[in-house]
Amino acid sequence: MPSEYSTEERTSLLRFARNTIAIALGEIATTDPAPNQHLLEPRGAFTTLHHFGALRGCIGFIEPLYPLWETVQHTARAAAFDDPRFPPLTREELPNTELELSVMSLPRPIAPENVIVGVHGLIVSQYGRRGLLLPQVAPEWGWDRETFLSQTCMKAGLPPDAWRKGATIEAFTAEVFKEI
Repeated sequence: MPSEYSTEERTSLLRFARNTIAIALGEIATTDPAPNQHLLEPRGAFTTLHHFGALRGCIGFIEPLYPLWETVQHTARAAAFDDPRFPPLTREELPNTELELSVMSLPRPIAPENVIVGVHGLIVSQYGRRGLLLPQVAPEWGWDRETFLSQTCMKAGLPPDAWRKGATIEAFTAEVFKEI
């Protein structure tokens, strides 16, 4: 899949995400360049943090509520400090924390047999519950299509077979890039 964002745009977004966290921790950060027009377009995104390779936070939203530049600011801060699965990130952890951004397409309904592992992220919803897994999750865990669908159901707090029993299934793609 061709990249929508240039190397410079990716670098700029990652640096901005890191600086957002550093400033929240009371550190002095480098000056961010002004975003170009492309980075001001409304987009959903997730920020994922890994500390020594282990998941340390992941927060985002799929809906294009804010310009991408602003979305990255919100999600980076939230992944570092508001993910309920982890304590807030500390200043000591930051140097060994790798940031990954996933810029989202809009979700579209999809039939289970059309889900492509490694390409699609999934949203499963039913009875007011909703679970989301990013496209990179299934390959990271070695899941096949059915396991991916079941795991997304369980993330929503639904039975693993809810995808077979009337749950709404939506797919999206994401351009994923991380610090090198």
